[in-house]
Amino acid sequence: MRYDLVIFDNDGVLVDSEPLSNTILAGYLTELGHPTTYEDSLRDYMGAAVHRVHDLVLERSGQRLPEDFDAAFHARVFAAFERELEPVAGAVDVLEKLVADGVPYCLASSGSHERIRVGHRRTGLDRWFDDGRIFSAEDVGRGKPAPDLFLYAAERMGVRPEKCVVIEDSPLGVQAARSAGMTVYGFTAMTPAERLSGAGATELFASMGELADLLV
Repeated sequence: MRYDLVIFDNDGVLVDSEPLSNTILAGYLTELGHPTTYEDSLRDYMGAAVHRVHDLVLERSGQRLPEDFDAAFHARVFAAFERELEPVAGAVDVLEKLVADGVPYCLASSGSHERIRVGHRRTGLDRWFDDGRIFSAEDVGRGKPAPDLFLYAAERMGVRPEKCVVIEDSPLGVQAARSAGMTVYGFTAMTPAERLSGAGATELFASMGELADLLV
């Protein structure tokens, strides 16, 4: 194993949540008078903490989102998760191999701890992630693309950044990991390969079935 720690993004890497959450986000922003397509949402917000939504809407429109925006958005997302969220195909196989090989792993997500837990309970991934393996943008001052979250996860896991590999599916997440001095593998299931390589991903893969061999 070339790395001392594997750090997974959560949304889109472990749980297949990006289509659900971005459909809901685009619809809700449009309802509020900020026309947003699904493609717009993926481009602008995929991989980011919710504060980025507030920042971009204010920057582009001069208007602030309602005070209850976060709570209302998350309520819609959690309801959708409970109905239909599934793990990313092959993610469990990768986790099983890491455990069998004794390789340390964790996740570092822009989502809240509550969002992570709701998704993991629904998909059964909670058996693989105790509290000591879960790190959220809530834990640091700035979310992705700032490096803070990945640096925090590595520190808590006791591993130097240069010995970590990050599994990411968004350009913002790739930028954050690269800024933290970590190697990044880009998962291209939902994001064009050129966007991830352009952000700094050193390896690209299209299915989780390919990841285990890349990590060796």
